[in-house]
Amino acid sequence: MIFALAKPFVYDAKANQHKKGRDLILAIDASGSMAQRGFDKENRFKTKYETTLTLSQDFIKKRFDDNMGVVLFGTFAYTASPLTYDLESLSYLLEMTNVGLAGESTAIGDAIIQSIRTLSYGEAQNKAVILLTDGYHNAGQVSPKEAVKKAKELGIKIYTIGIGKKSDYDAALLETIAKQSGATSYAASSSKALLKIYEEINTLEPSAIRSENYLNQRLLIMYPLIIVFILLLLWVLSTQRRER
Repeated sequence: MIFALAKPFVYDAKANQHKKGRDLILAIDASGSMAQRGFDKENRFKTKYETTLTLSQDFIKKRFDDNMGVVLFGTFAYTASPLTYDLESLSYLLEMTNVGLAGESTAIGDAIIQSIRTLSYGEAQNKAVILLTDGYHNAGQVSPKEAVKKAKELGIKIYTIGIGKKSDYDAALLETIAKQSGATSYAASSSKALLKIYEEINTLEPSAIRSENYLNQRLLIMYPLIIVFILLLLWVLSTQRRER
């Protein structure tokens, strides 16, 4: 009875394979030119970078089952956040970044390669990069051509978004990157345009990837109770025999 009252239990490890999503990297240009203002017509004091972060955070909130990460690039590229399902923390992390953290130039090739490295830790069948920039490739150790070739070999799509006027960035290069990787290139001349682009990208068809491990508690109360019942039954039977 004491064992039964103690509620003995065991844990069974189970896996939930019904979540859907993809491995997705936001590669955001943090070069000096992203500090320009006027991109947001409703708030002309906001910089391109600030507006991009705000809309990126809104996009992140809608990707419920994605495994997402962030790569920032300028003169060089680095992973600001590895792939994670904790999208709330990822969104918060973006608020801690600033223009110029990665230098003043624009290394698009390095940004793609760094995104590929970050995606290598994911297990999704579908992997994609959303690359946002407002400049021309003018820095880094890897050319965009080499980076796109690597992405194509791995089946990684690269959606490109040009920020600002088409004359401000290399539209032809962004179109080539997207086309060769099997994705689409967009032009965002304003914050509203960028919002619509994010909404379109948000319709990407998800693939089943996420596996959440959890512990299922199974109570073992019945086993000591059965023993108690058997012992009581034996005790009653033995008592009746003695009375006879």
